[in-house]
Amino acid sequence: MRGLSGTADGLAAALLLARGRPEALALLPNTAEVAWGSFRAALICLPVFVALRVVFYAQHGGPANGIAMAMLGEVSGYAIAWAGFALLSRLLAEQARRLDAWPRFIAAWNWSNLVQYVLLVLLAVPPLLGAPSWVGNGLGLAALGYMIWLEWFVTRHALGVAGATAVMFVLLDFAMGLFIGGVTARIAG
Repeated sequence: MRGLSGTADGLAAALLLARGRPEALALLPNTAEVAWGSFRAALICLPVFVALRVVFYAQHGGPANGIAMAMLGEVSGYAIAWAGFALLSRLLAEQARRLDAWPRFIAAWNWSNLVQYVLLVLLAVPPLLGAPSWVGNGLGLAALGYMIWLEWFVTRHALGVAGATAVMFVLLDFAMGLFIGGVTARIAG
């Protein structure tokens, strides 16, 4: 993707995909350049990720091994998860005989993560405003359902695969997230 125009196209695609509009994929040419450029989404989301972790620690008490060690683990896990999913999804795309569509898929997946981070920020607000835990839990459950659907939708349309195949990509992402989250929690103490 070319500089700001590539970022603008990625953001526009993310907003359309968030509304279930597969025509968003036309904004993401199926090229290696677009795939590589889409990793800007990880850089855009990184400060939000760090802020959300700080808010979490503020609400639940500091990590046993100190904030510096915890944040080192968290940021390392963030980078490993983002790059790891890209690499492993490429292998899955190859198994699904859709490797030719992988550049557009990873671009769409990367940019749609922005939508998920916006949701995470919105979910952090009710507890900060003193809302009862059941409100946050209900909103969190609804957001989780939407995020699963969004990943499935992006995978299905960007790779042109059946719904069941798209589920495998979503499961890969969640399994990686759980594993890496467990490791970073151990590092934090």
